[in-house]
Amino acid sequence: MLIDLSNRVAVITGAGRGIGRDLVIRLANEGVTTVALDVNSADLDSLGAELSALGATSSQFVCDVTDLARIEEVVAEIVERHGRIDVLINNAGVTATGPIDTLPEAAWRLAHDVNLTGTFLMCKAVIPTMKAQASGRIINASSFAAIVPSVAHAAYASSKAAVAHFTRALAGELGPWNITANAYAPGMVPTTLNHFTERPQAEQDVLLNTLTLRRWGSTDDIGNLVVFLSSDQASYITGTLIDVSGGKLATQVPRVAYDMAEAGDDAII
Repeated sequence: MLIDLSNRVAVITGAGRGIGRDLVIRLANEGVTTVALDVNSADLDSLGAELSALGATSSQFVCDVTDLARIEEVVAEIVERHGRIDVLINNAGVTATGPIDTLPEAAWRLAHDVNLTGTFLMCKAVIPTMKAQASGRIINASSFAAIVPSVAHAAYASSKAAVAHFTRALAGELGPWNITANAYAPGMVPTTLNHFTERPQAEQDVLLNTLTLRRWGSTDDIGNLVVFLSSDQASYITGTLIDVSGGKLATQVPRVAYDMAEAGDDAII
């Protein structure tokens, strides 16, 4: 199956580093005209230089996804430059940690403002363009925490669960215009937010033992799904939350299968 995304225009938020940055580069390599949004101008400058070296058609805008006026200004410029927006990837996100009874209200509000309200505002600004062209793909970053939250991560988990439900409502409203809306739930992908691979090996082993496919996820794993959801091949998929976690907690104790396989007990597996 050949996925052809050439000549499409994609807007990616939180694109300065981490998963967002890798998604921009992946889409650029697929022939997509990318528009990267981030609050950090230095990261965007670095990204722009990297994309220029690749010969990619791209642009970068400093934009806070909680600022509707700025978002609308950027979207208007994108449409003026390119005439369309085919894909919106709401990747921008922040985390907030701490027990609920001691979590600062400001941390709670920031997590929801960026993760949830930012997704809403970006959709609100882009939808009129997608409706006018009667096509579009909206892809929202949720999290495995939306399915099973972690202790001391209530703000992050609740905001990402809300993103998943918002995506379903979004899909329902946009179907008449041939616009799909889907969310994805990454599992344990090492980033600058979680520092998974920087933890002591014993801690890493505990986390890896929760995976059916016992390895850290990669941005390529996320990129493969995003490319597919952006394509015509995914035209009949909408309103979903797709788990990209390597089978995290698919069974109660995934490590057991590895112990059995190591012991050569294939008949039982």
